[in-house]
Amino acid sequence: MTKNNQLIIFDTTLRDGEQSPGASMNKAEKLRIATQLEKLGVNVIEAGFPAASEGDF
Repeated sequence: MTKNNQLIIFDTTLRDGEQSPGASMNKAEKLRIATQLEKLGVNVIEAGFPAASEGDF
């Protein structure tokens, strides 16, 4: 929490969600999830690592 007791929500679903064997998301699926996370009020979305793949870039 910050000094003013504001809760910051940091989500890594889009980055870590594909770490399980056989799990993968295409660009449209990632965008749909990111849109929903935004609607939920998530402050920070870690979407991936640009060097990991052309899609993440």
